[in-house]
Amino acid sequence: MNTAQANPAKNSVQRSHLGTVSLLAWTGDPGAGHDMPYLLLYSLGNGDGGTEAGVAAMAALVGTAGMKIGSEMTDATAASYNFPVRLLVEGGHAVLNMPSLSAQCAAPPEWLTAVDARGHAHLMIATRPWPVAAPGEPVAEETLKGYLGADETLMTCGHALLPVSRLRG
Repeated sequence: MNTAQANPAKNSVQRSHLGTVSLLAWTGDPGAGHDMPYLLLYSLGNGDGGTEAGVAAMAALVGTAGMKIGSEMTDATAASYNFPVRLLVEGGHAVLNMPSLSAQCAAPPEWLTAVDARGHAHLMIATRPWPVAAPGEPVAEETLKGYLGADETLMTCGHALLPVSRLRG
């Protein structure tokens, strides 16, 4: 999967290559002191052009989001940081808006509690397809650990800390 290592900033996002893209919200174990709210944006890998084209499209999405693939964390929580990705939390949902894409998901209560306490979430954009995680369906903890625990997933993601926005009323 060398296409994930391409410079995504120079690539345009081929939307038809993305396939089905989904967003998943979860937290670590609050009882063990791991209450970070996480968001994972991933593709099922069912886009036009096959797996390699999908990986390249997700890598381009990481680049248009102002992130880098690998272990480097982009910290967008600084007030002066002009980051092209926004996280809105409203009505029990996480809504991610970024260049070329918007996605939302229902957020579990423990995720909402963690994001309220921290004011930010850790976003991961996976370039590696995850065809077993159907959008809107619950994902078993072991399935999530198996996917994210694999080096070929974790090291080919873009990572960012995103501040939370809310609607003003």
